[in-house]
Amino acid sequence: YDETLAKTHFWLSFIGMNLAFFPMHFLGLAGMPRRIPDYALQFADFNMISSIGAFMFGATQLLFLFIVVKCVRGGEKAPAKPWDGAEGLEWT
Repeated sequence: YDETLAKTHFWLSFIGMNLAFFPMHFLGLAGMPRRIPDYALQFADFNMISSIGAFMFGATQLLFLFIVVKCVRGGEKAPAKPWDGAEGLEWT
């Protein structure tokens, strides 16, 4: 498993999620009501930032699927009995 890709996925997800939801908090403080299809022009910038963050988060999940497929197809084969030689308490 490629830890660099996993860390990239984490940080892009973290940034995308925060870009998607923190502007919504500020929009609420500014007086924008929830669940409306049309909004005043004063809220357009924060809504655009929120939309960019949501698309970034969604695209990052495609990276996650790539990582999973890469691990399933190209991972090392497990030995027939990986527990042979285990000496811990849970194995006795």
